[in-house]
Amino acid sequence: MENKFSVLIIDDVQDNIYSLELLIEDLDINIHSALNANAAINILMKESVDLILCDIQMPDIDGFQFVDYIKRIEKLKDIPVIFITGIYDKDLYQKKGYDLGAIEYISKPIDDVLLTSKLKAYIELFNKNKQIKSSLEKANKLAVHNTKMASIGEMIGVISHQLKQPLNVLSIYCDDIKFAYQFNELNDEMVDEFSQNTKKQIHYMRDTIDGFLSFFNPDKHKNQFEIKKVIESTKELLGSQIKKANVNLETQLLSNYQLNGIEMELSQVLINLITNSMQAFEEREIENRKIEIITFSKDEKNYLIISDNAGGIKEENLEKIFDPYYTTKEEGTGVGLYMVKLVIKNSYNGNLKIENSTDGVRFIMQF
Repeated sequence: MENKFSVLIIDDVQDNIYSLELLIEDLDINIHSALNANAAINILMKESVDLILCDIQMPDIDGFQFVDYIKRIEKLKDIPVIFITGIYDKDLYQKKGYDLGAIEYISKPIDDVLLTSKLKAYIELFNKNKQIKSSLEKANKLAVHNTKMASIGEMIGVISHQLKQPLNVLSIYCDDIKFAYQFNELNDEMVDEFSQNTKKQIHYMRDTIDGFLSFFNPDKHKNQFEIKKVIESTKELLGSQIKKANVNLETQLLSNYQLNGIEMELSQVLINLITNSMQAFEEREIENRKIEIITFSKDEKNYLIISDNAGGIKEENLEKIFDPYYTTKEEGTGVGLYMVKLVIKNSYNGNLKIENSTDGVRFIMQF
């Protein structure tokens, strides 16, 4: 049946049902009928009913008992009920009906105009609610669509941010080969070194893309890994940039310090933080450039701290620095540090804090 207003008539006399059907059949509604409470329950459980017209005096289960019963069923409790009766017309019975949750009490002989006018009012309310529901469904679909698009845009921004670093490194390697060729310095050793280094960057980009594809997968495979190994491989991956930026990167690492998670995600965190420090060195023209990475355990907790001497961050920006799309850089996207915090929290169940040190900034990761 199409989505029309639907009425269920309950009366143990078929002629009474027929009379009511004749009264309301011109209202363009769906009409169901039942001769007893059990038949009515069967209809209510199978069909969508918007209003019940119920006689009170019925065999086995009377109208009062029927309404009391359906008000206890979650699916049926909110269906409005109008009692129609020629016997229970005293104030006492009307009060009982209203106490049970009936919305109207119409006595026989039925006033045709009164009944149809009340039904028209309920039908109008039903149609308005249907329009509101339809509008809400459309709005919800639009909100879900916009959320998905925003998530896709955010993910693209993060991936773009991560891929810029290895692409910059590849560009440096290409320039080195070009200049070596121009000055007749190109030899087998340089070609082999170029091949190895570029493959490392390409593998990193491939792993980065694969990592993001599985980032929000709750079933992604995690494993125990040694953090020292990840830090050293990340340092090697950024070796040419660190050397070109004239940065002294020092480490103090525990050999047995392990984490449970995905190695590539921690590497991405390290790359973000180290690259941010190198950019700060360049922007502020720092001469003696130093980045320090240390790991230690204290009070049954493990710590990873990255600090630099690039001058620190303005105090008013410290609380906002991890917000998505917040950046203090002219060409920044504001997703790098947001992603760092997201990884530390979601992938490693850790905490991340930032504070200014004497001559720079300090990122403190607690696992």
